[in-house]
Amino acid sequence: MYLLMTRPRAASERFVAQLPTRTRTRVQVIYSPIMEIRPLPVAVETEGVQGLIFTSANAVNAAVLKGVDRNLPAFCVGPTTTSTAKGCGWQAEMVGATAEELVGHLLKRRPKSPLLHLRGENTRGNVAGRLTESGLTVRELPVYQQLLLPLTSEATRVADLDSPVITPLFSPRTARHFADIWTGSAPLWLAAISQATADPLYSLDYARLKIAKKPTPKKMRKAVKKLVKHALRVEGGAVPD
Repeated sequence: MYLLMTRPRAASERFVAQLPTRTRTRVQVIYSPIMEIRPLPVAVETEGVQGLIFTSANAVNAAVLKGVDRNLPAFCVGPTTTSTAKGCGWQAEMVGATAEELVGHLLKRRPKSPLLHLRGENTRGNVAGRLTESGLTVRELPVYQQLLLPLTSEATRVADLDSPVITPLFSPRTARHFADIWTGSAPLWLAAISQATADPLYSLDYARLKIAKKPTPKKMRKAVKKLVKHALRVEGGAVPD
């Protein structure tokens, strides 16, 4: 049984390291990033800015490279982005598990503005536009790009075997790309971090698709654990407690 990790290598390794030991010992991990994160050559001006919005850890890392003022408060989506921002020195606060929750929280709280949303070239939710239309001035600046990659030769080989391939997917864009490039015949067991991420996967011929109960790494690890248990049952193997 294989666990196919399609996130950038460092993020994939962190996710795998935090899986339960019993789950890790029952899969062979294949690392095949289908997206590469690259900082954009832009300058970040924060004069007059009252706070930052981070909706991904990638934006935090790009902000570090660009020397963005760490004395500014940072409003973040999700525990990973929040902990990354805190670890880099920002006074970071998690204000939602999704961009939708972040928008709702900030509109209710009305912090000092303008705020600056540092994001990737490809993003969802129109955070800055929606907040500004509702009276909370937010500027936005793409600080990194997400380049799509093909599956590695190792992943392509595994895709044509008979063993189950468990694949967690963490964004609608990577899910769409995965659906486009997957041509394997192996039994495919999918975990999606959200319904929006699951939607592009319905076109695939999969054995099972599980959507995380919440869009967090913890719930995704739980979803992968359950998929491994179900796949073991199908194969007739022992099922971990």
